Amino acid sequence: MSLVSTEWLFENKDKVKIIDSSWHLPSENRNSLKEYSSEHIPNAIYFDIDKNSDLNSNLPHMLPNKDMWEKIMSSNGISNNDKIVIYDNSKVLSSCRLWYMLLYFGHSKKLVSVLNGGLEKWKKNNFPITEDHTKLKMTNYKAYENKFMVKNLDEIDQNIENKVFSLVDARSKDRFEGKTNEPREGVRSGSIKNSICIPFNNVIKDDKTFKDKEELKVIFNNIISNIDNNNVVFSCGSGITSCVLALAYSLINNNYNPTIYDGSWAEYGKIFK
Repeated sequence: MSLVSTEWLFENKDKVKIIDSSWHLPSENRNSLKEYSSEHIPNAIYFDIDKNSDLNSNLPHMLPNKDMWEKIMSSNGISNNDKIVIYDNSKVLSSCRLWYMLLYFGHSKKLVSVLNGGLEKWKKNNFPITEDHTKLKMTNYKAYENKFMVKNLDEIDQNIENKVFSLVDARSKDRFEGKTNEPREGVRSGSIKNSICIPFNNVIKDDKTFKDKEELKVIFNNIISNIDNNNVVFSCGSGITSCVLALAYSLINNNYNPTIYDGSWAEYGKIFK
């Protein structure tokens, strides 16, 4: 199950590894580590999306390599057979990015879930929070890359003519249509030719929980003619909110393996002028 409720997590909190993967837009001037240090779900591990990415790339939070991922997971006390529940306290539902990363590096889809509603809903339900440090025990995590779950620049460019897959952009309509400036310096406004837009907020309720399956089917059916189609790739500004759409789509298509253009518009808008 890709989503679990706050009630489910409270009842099963001692049987799972809990990870806080909050990430905030630079414009928000928020520090996710400081927020985690002041309050988090008991026994939660902090995961820094920026630091645990490809540090040699000039693009934001790109996927790291396999060796780095194994070190990251091992140092955070994660084992291959762990059931993992990820949450965030972020406007962009950054927990979905870590959900995608875990699946990309071979963690069983059955063992990875996102907490529906995140920390905000957990607190509204009056479940416990703490500032206590979570003790970690080193493991020996082993990963493999599901390389078919990521598209690169060349594949995106070729698809404009070949039309092998549908490319869905998770940014706002104004950004997609080039009506507003991009937040990153040196990145032009606009979108990839032949791509389509579903703003990621369209699949989320006001309380940051995902809309139900029937609502999601309507949303995707308006854009994708056959929602049993697995040739769907998601993009966004920098690879975070694309994963929100990928998770939402997987809720209505059980056979779908989330596939992301990792460079997203941060790469495409920079190179193609």
